[in-house]
Amino acid sequence: MLWSDSILKDKGILITGASSGIGRSCAILCSRLGAQIIACGRNKERLSQTLDALSGEGHISLAFEMTDEHQIEEKLSNLKGSKPISGFIHCAGIERTNPLKTIYMDDFTEMFKINVASAVLISKLIAKPGMYDKKGLSIVLISSIRGLSGEKGLIEYSSTKSAVFGLVKSLAKELASKAIRVNSIIPSMVNTPMLSSVLSLLPEESVLEIERKHLLGFMEPEDIANMCVYLISDLGKRVTGTSIVVDSGYSLS
Repeated sequence: MLWSDSILKDKGILITGASSGIGRSCAILCSRLGAQIIACGRNKERLSQTLDALSGEGHISLAFEMTDEHQIEEKLSNLKGSKPISGFIHCAGIERTNPLKTIYMDDFTEMFKINVASAVLISKLIAKPGMYDKKGLSIVLISSIRGLSGEKGLIEYSSTKSAVFGLVKSLAKELASKAIRVNSIIPSMVNTPMLSSVLSLLPEESVLEIERKHLLGFMEPEDIANMCVYLISDLGKRVTGTSIVVDSGYSLS
């Protein structure tokens, strides 16, 4: 264990996309370090599996659609008066390959809602009095190296992940007076079901080239979870408005 077992003791941490991948790894690690988890996602069964994997007690799950503003508001309003939220990690997101000629406005809007707008709405809701820890709240948004480099066929995805960078800076400036910090993490390829799905559609030579660019190998979800812990803990209490690349050397190639 890289961290003190009590570094997140008694902190309430809300995590979207907690039913799998990076989100589930963040939930598991944060619970081991003493946090009480609010695991959010759309699939009740998989959220239940996440709760079963957590350490400690007092964890809850909230199932809702990230595209439905009313569902999000209804679910989060029930948290008022309970444990204050000290951390929010936004891992929810979708990715698909669409060349320009096949992109339609509704598809673009759906991805933007899930990858960006839902993070804005949740930040807005938990930044209200009675919702967040007055000692400090840390918001961490998961972006992507594609937001920096772009990629053919990923116009929608790259655009939404690039939007996160501007969102982080504006939110950080607006919320600093409330002792709320906002940062993002920029991973490259992480060994998740989403990555497996993407790689399965590519020819073997393309997969080998992607592997070669990861100088230290493909990352595991736990690698991103470790950085999340740093940012939501007091270790990162002076860090805000920044986007941190964690990409196994991918951007060097």
